[in-house]
Amino acid sequence: MSTPDNLPDIQKHSKQLMQKAVDNTKRELATIRSGKATTSLLDTVKVEAYGQHLPLNQVGTVAAPEPRMLTVQPWDKSLIGAVEKAIMTADLGLNPANDGTLIRIPLPPLTEERRRELVKIVHKLAEEGRIAVRHAREDARAGIKKVEHVSDDDKRRTEVEVQKLHDDAIGQLENLVKAKEEEIMEV
Repeated sequence: MSTPDNLPDIQKHSKQLMQKAVDNTKRELATIRSGKATTSLLDTVKVEAYGQHLPLNQVGTVAAPEPRMLTVQPWDKSLIGAVEKAIMTADLGLNPANDGTLIRIPLPPLTEERRRELVKIVHKLAEEGRIAVRHAREDARAGIKKVEHVSDDDKRRTEVEVQKLHDDAIGQLENLVKAKEEEIMEV
């Protein structure tokens, strides 16, 4: 996609990029385990099926019937072993139990040490989101400088608007981090 060449389009484009960064960070944070079972915990698991690596939710139904239990019901019973193996090798610290038709995944309580490690991961993901937002701002600033036949006042106003979008996106990221951190540290 080419860079926009007028001020309103630059501003709109930077807003879209910043929102995309916030949404992506929100999705990534959802995959981090807190004390409660959530089906998004298994979103990163890829199962080797039919000669390719497929997301877990494309080979079976993932459910959270209890606060500390996830279940996976593969649609094709022949994939149950592959699904179980994928969950074990996904580096989520989970031990699935297979009864032949359903895979039960008990979620052990998090230790204090593991909670602190997860908080560090949350901060790392948030920093990646902040970097993406800053890149969007810098791209917008560079685009604003290149625009011709526009007054310096209009350029400055657009830069101020882009900075407001940046500050808003950073604020959203901070709120996401704070909420996720509280969720993880809650015993």
